[in-house]
Amino acid sequence: MTETSPLDSARRIVVKIGSALLVEESDGSIRHGWLQSLARDLADLHGQGREVIVVSSGAIAVGRHYLGLGNGRLKLEEKQAAAATGQLRLAHAYQESLAAHDITVSQILLTLGDTEERRRHLNARNTLNTLLRHRSLPVINENDTIATSEIRFGDNDRLAARVAAMINAEALILLSDIDGLYTSDPRSDPKAEHIPQIPRLSADIEAMAGQAPPGHSSGGMVTKLAAARIAVGAGCHMAIADGRAEAPLRRLAEGARCSWFLSETEPLAARKQWIAGALKPSGRIHIDAGARQALLDGRSLLPAGVIVVEGNFERGDSVVVCDGAGEEIARGLSAYGADDARRILGHKSRDIETILGYRGREEMIHRDDLVLTTLEKGAAG
Repeated sequence: MTETSPLDSARRIVVKIGSALLVEESDGSIRHGWLQSLARDLADLHGQGREVIVVSSGAIAVGRHYLGLGNGRLKLEEKQAAAATGQLRLAHAYQESLAAHDITVSQILLTLGDTEERRRHLNARNTLNTLLRHRSLPVINENDTIATSEIRFGDNDRLAARVAAMINAEALILLSDIDGLYTSDPRSDPKAEHIPQIPRLSADIEAMAGQAPPGHSSGGMVTKLAAARIAVGAGCHMAIADGRAEAPLRRLAEGARCSWFLSETEPLAARKQWIAGALKPSGRIHIDAGARQALLDGRSLLPAGVIVVEGNFERGDSVVVCDGAGEEIARGLSAYGADDARRILGHKSRDIETILGYRGREEMIHRDDLVLTTLEKGAAG
């Protein structure tokens, strides 16, 4: 790896695979040799203790040929049918390729609403974190079988960026058929210059985007820059890299040319900024002196330290955390709705399942979902 590559220190990585890399345009067949080389790359990262998520295109491109839909423009219902056919074959191909490296693959289908609606976002995030904790490698695609023209992402570049933001990834790699951002379209301008690093997404940078190339891809540089804005805003560095050759991630790690969009903050810090400033609190949780000190020391809020719950909020809503005198000291995302929070307040975490009848989170608010707003900030802020 090169010394300056953000990939060096990234612990959690999202890799987006374009359709043109994975699927032969002529007959819709999966490029198994290329996929096996990618699997070796993913296994290498996995073996280093990294957490990796793949966002894969290609389901429609594979399925349309099995259904005899040809190469022309598809109607929405034809895309959905093609996706239903292709997703099964793609999932099997990923499973087979990674099983050779003793890696368990999991499949998740997402829509735009899954990342924007509060509880669905939280459920998807918790599912992904659980899979990663158990060393599974999630493969994600947009749920084309149920998406409509009104709710579709329209491309998996932005879907990958939303996933990276959702799970606090440090690096997002968009594997495409181009090795990065150029000052103009290199397919039509021989004087176009490659830009290796983009420290800030200015209007001049966004003006460099061209149109999507022909073929299966629904992306293009316009959608990649849109993905970059989402990623860097969430504290995630993003690379556009040429993935056409085999072992694309190894080549990138060894210094292959690409364009890195750099974030000025870290993922967790960006998430906490969002919690502190962008969310309207739906309730208030009052805590005792011991819990207050625990938060100042950078720990999570446990039910045992809660003395009063005010308001009518749902799981995943933003709440204000107050001390015994009613002074705000923090804000966070509650792991429980108000009714359940009232039932378990003052109790030990081990008693939650007995009280509620299900095994929820041990914390009322996890430290990653909490930011201190008092001036007396500790490690959690």
